[in-house]
This record gives sequence, C-alpha cells and structure tokens, in this order.
Amino acid sequence: MPLGWNALPESYRIPATAPSLDEARAYCERLANTHYENFSVATWFLPKRLRQHFYNVYAYCRISDDLGDEVGNPQQSLELLDQWELELDACYAGSPKHPVFVALAETVAQCGIPRHEFSGLLIAFRQDQTITRFETFNDVLAYCRYSANPVGHLVLYLCGYSDAERQQLSDYTCTALQLANFWQDVFVDYGKGRIYLPLEDLRRFGVTGEDIAQRRATPQFLAMMKFEVERAREWFTRGLPLIKMVNRELAIDLELFSRGGQEILRAIERHGFDVLRWIKEQSSLNNIPVVMLTSSLEDSDRQKADQLGAQGFFIKPPTPETLLQALQNLPGFSARN
Repeated sequence: MPLGWNALPESYRIPATAPSLDEARAYCERLANTHYENFSVATWFLPKRLRQHFYNVYAYCRISDDLGDEVGNPQQSLELLDQWELELDACYAGSPKHPVFVALAETVAQCGIPRHEFSGLLIAFRQDQTITRFETFNDVLAYCRYSANPVGHLVLYLCGYSDAERQQLSDYTCTALQLANFWQDVFVDYGKGRIYLPLEDLRRFGVTGEDIAQRRATPQFLAMMKFEVERAREWFTRGLPLIKMVNRELAIDLELFSRGGQEILRAIERHGFDVLRWIKEQSSLNNIPVVMLTSSLEDSDRQKADQLGAQGFFIKPPTPETLLQALQNLPGFSARN
C-alpha cells in the first residue's frame, strides 16, 4: 500500500473486496453530509431522484482533491492519484472495489457520463504537485479546463444535459468562478508556494513576488487586480446565455448562481482591489450570500427562503468539490420528482 494513504482518513483506502451497492451509497452520502456543514442544507432542496447521484460525484471530487492536497508529499500524491485512476478504470470496466466507484458506476450508467469528465480533474490535481506558476493567462485557462470545468459538465450530465453548446457556456461560468477564487486568495496561495496570477501580468504592471510576500498593495498591484477582476467578469458574461437555454425555473436558479459568483468580484472591488491585507475579512468573502434554488421550492419552503433573505444560504468559492456543491442549482433542480 502506498505510504501516502497514512496521511488520509483510513476510510479513504481501497478495500480488498468491494462493498455492496447499498453500502457504497451510504458511504458517499455520509462523506457528503459530514464534510461540509452547508452541504446538507443545499441537498435539502435537491430532487430526491438526483440526490444520491450528487453524493456519489461529490465523494469522488472530495477524495480526489484530498489525494492532491492533504498528503503533504508530491510524489506520494502522484502515486495515490495513479492508483485512484486505476479504480476509475475499474469503475468503467465493471469491477471497482472502492465504495465511491461502486456507487459511481450506477451514476455513470444512468446519466451516461463519459470517463474523461472524471479523469480531467485528476490532470489538475497532478499539475498541482509540480506546477506553481503560470506564465500566461492562457496557461491559467488551461488549468481551469481541468480544475473547474469538468465539474460543470458533471452537473449538467446529472441533470440531463450533454450537448457541447451548454457545456461551453458552463465552462465560461466555472472558469470565472475559479478566477474569482484565485483573485481573492492571492496572498493565501502565495503562502502555499503558488501564484495563479499570470506572470506576464505581473511584469506588465510592474508587480513582484516580493510585493505579494510583503503584502504591499502598491498602485501597480491594485491596477493589476482591477484588470484581473474585469477579465473574470467578462467570463461570467460569456456564460450568461446559458440562462436562455433552460426552462424558466432553471434560468432563475442559474442567474442567482452567477450573481453569487460575481459578488466575490464586487467584494474585491469594494475593498479597493487590495486582496493582500484583508485576511481577517476572508471568512465573509468565502461565504458569498445568495438565495439558492428558490424557484425549485415548494410554496412553504419558498416562504421560508424569502423570510431568511439573502443571508439564508451560502455558496463557497470553488475547489472542485465545493464548486460541485455550489453548482447544485444548475439545471435540473426545479423538478421535485
């Protein structure tokens, strides 16, 4: 057994024998409902027929992300990700052992999800072990292609959408969310040895890595962040046509979701684009308030949501698994059947 498993919960390990389908379903549900306090709130509004599928996909995203981020040894993480992908192969071959993949096999079969939508995320997690800088904005976009966009595709598949046009529009929104997360976490990511701001932009605006390390919000840095925020807004705008490609109820949900993501950018703007000195305020930025799924609720539930107002439900900026969590109000949730 690779040493990296010792750094993770014992329940993550691949068992010698496969659990039953019921046991696998329960494993995914338990992981989803215990890992994030607002996951159970979000799933309260899901159509019952989709809930287990979201548990299954969430569990895959959760463990995949932890294999990349929580081991503490890049080489060991790469080994675990390779082993995890072998289980993904077994899932599609009909012989998985890990409970996530036993449950996921049912989701794959019922929703027609191709393998590459899952394996794409693993590409990003492997990149995280070796790549800490991005020379150009196109390089950042290439990373988002694997770190964020597959999750949007997975959600669309779960909700019955598989066409390329909707996937492309979803990509714009998912990438925009990833960019917004990068821009608000510049100092935090630097502390982890990573810079997601394109190096070409740092040079263009006259910003250095030392400026970030010393939390020097120079006029040059603020001008650069204003530029990056506007660029992320453009990507949100590109994704908006998806609203017109779904039914009215789903359009309302999607619009609220997009507005929630853009609130991250507005928060950065309200702070004068200084993302280096607001660490004590990050908790408020990491839980952007939006009303979730109000168009999908029963009348009594909608009244509760109205009473709670915009403070009632929260979306967290996207890691792959929290992006999935937030994207639960994309197409498919207005039908409560």
